[in-house]
Amino acid sequence: MSDIDPQVDPSVVGALIAVRDNAYAPYSRHPVGAMVESESGARYVGANVEVAHYKGLCAEASAIAAMVSAGERRLRHVYVIGPGEHLCSPCGDCRQRIREFADAATLIHVVDAEGRLLKRYAIDELLPDAFGPENLELTS
Repeated sequence: MSDIDPQVDPSVVGALIAVRDNAYAPYSRHPVGAMVESESGARYVGANVEVAHYKGLCAEASAIAAMVSAGERRLRHVYVIGPGEHLCSPCGDCRQRIREFADAATLIHVVDAEGRLLKRYAIDELLPDAFGPENLELTS
């Protein structure tokens, strides 16, 4: 998206750094934090959690699971922070997971390790031509 404002709300940045610092990433050594903001404005955080058989849980999936567990179903904003200065955008599985709870107004913000905005996506940019819940609607 154009016209990116490099400023991210300091309370969001603080929460992202804190949750990233709680990540359990002994195998990849690549801690990631995420925050999702629901339609109601509530915020939910998650960190990546790795396990010895290499099937872990991504930070975005963790945050979305917290939102869903709280009874919410619609994303307004997704924030992702990695450990460095490079773009740490959602993986393919997380892009599909975000799509499940997103709509055209949902924005995905990727920040660097210090919380500076690197890139902002609309869901159609993050996952173009996505297969979503509406593709499963039954027709008569």
